[in-house]
Amino acid sequence: MDKLIITAAVIGSRPKREHNPHVPYSPEEIADEILRSYDGGAAIAHVHVRDPETGVPSTNLDYFRAVRDHVRSRCDILLNFTTSGLNVDADDYLEQRVSPTILGPELCSLDISSMNLGGRVFLNPPEWGPYCVKIARERGVKPELECFDSGHIRLAQGLIDKGLLDAPYLFQLCMGTHGGVGGTMKDFVFMTELLPQEETVWTAMGVGPYQFPITIMAILSGGHVRVGFEDNLYVSKGVLAKSNAELVDKAARLARDFGRDIAGPADARRILRLKN
Repeated sequence: MDKLIITAAVIGSRPKREHNPHVPYSPEEIADEILRSYDGGAAIAHVHVRDPETGVPSTNLDYFRAVRDHVRSRCDILLNFTTSGLNVDADDYLEQRVSPTILGPELCSLDISSMNLGGRVFLNPPEWGPYCVKIARERGVKPELECFDSGHIRLAQGLIDKGLLDAPYLFQLCMGTHGGVGGTMKDFVFMTELLPQEETVWTAMGVGPYQFPITIMAILSGGHVRVGFEDNLYVSKGVLAKSNAELVDKAARLARDFGRDIAGPADARRILRLKN
């Protein structure tokens, strides 16, 4: 079994300081959360950015660049930049979404399909997947295939079958969202059994109270995990986390309790066969 890759999703587009006062907004705050998560055992950081004054989700490349430069000057954690369209409203919609990949992250998220998510329509039109993987391949960035339901895995398989993705194929199972697959053990087994059996690396995340049950199941099943404020603000029932590092520390501790070693950035690059 490979060492466990822990991804820290430190901010996302939904949590606000009114939900947890420790949620970071500015590029410097986001970068510092990534650095603390790295110290706790994270090998990958999943990056969204915000307007530093208002906390409103942003696609400003200067914010992404500031996070990148601050983090890379201090550690070698892998950067996974979001290409989410949840907060993009532009005529060049697809180009705007993929624009963070020009900054040279090792990875980028790729939301496979449209769905209802948290009271909104999460739009990912059919042309989005092929466009994103084409641009990502040209820029030497590996897409992380975010799957919120079983049909999303089938759509991702279609991209693989067309030769649009390079092995190993990186899947992220997003579980427990309102509008997607649930976060129970039955849901977990169902989703993992649908994944391609060869040349696949997969990781799983659970929203809210599902975060650590999903983490435990992934640890025991040979997968990898994602934790952080994007998905969950509590380190235990009723106890707000003071940082993303607390959540990373808990995931690492659980892995060690079950006898699984933690992957560093060099291990993650080897497992994912990254060239950059």
